Amino acid sequence: MNFSSARALKGRSLGKRLARQHTSSPRLQFLREFFKHPVMVGSVIPSSMRLIDRMLAPVDWANTKLFVEYGPGVGTFTRPILDRLGADATLITIDTNAEFTAYLRADIDDDRLIAVTGSAADVEKIIAAHGFEKADYVLSGLPFSTLPPGVGEAIGKATAKVIRTGGAFLVYQFSPKVRDFIAPFFERLDRGFEWWNVPPATLFWAWREESSLS
Repeated sequence: MNFSSARALKGRSLGKRLARQHTSSPRLQFLREFFKHPVMVGSVIPSSMRLIDRMLAPVDWANTKLFVEYGPGVGTFTRPILDRLGADATLITIDTNAEFTAYLRADIDDDRLIAVTGSAADVEKIIAAHGFEKADYVLSGLPFSTLPPGVGEAIGKATAKVIRTGGAFLVYQFSPKVRDFIAPFFERLDRGFEWWNVPPATLFWAWREESSLS
């Protein structure tokens, strides 16, 4: 066997080992997709538990029937959401990356989870396709500042249309610029900051109130 053949064989062997780890290592899958799509994944490190707890703290879980998550990745938020979600509620995740969608379907065995490959700008059509008119809460970690022109505004507007009165759009970002994409569509915007995350994150809770529905 010559050197080139040996190197190719070694490469295939490494690929098989990585594939075997695919469903057992969320961090490995997250890193693989970050290096393939760094602009869309946004951060090389999944969110901290402290950020997750703080972001989800305002949610009224007892009155939540539909929760939507944009850009779930390997489920860093997805699992804590399911832990809090009622037995008769539904979580719809929306990700443009089909590999993340497949990962969630394979790795999380929960009938309340519907993992969809698609665009957050199409959230209205996506939830309607699964029998819902409104969502109680929508969570997003999408890197709004790096989205193509017009997409951030489209997502903000579409999200405001599907959230019920009293519900909220929960957004965690590494750039405060996201405010420009969500503030025009929500009447009340609460803001926080979480240092205990890598990198530190800006948090927004955009609330849907009666006077903002016109």
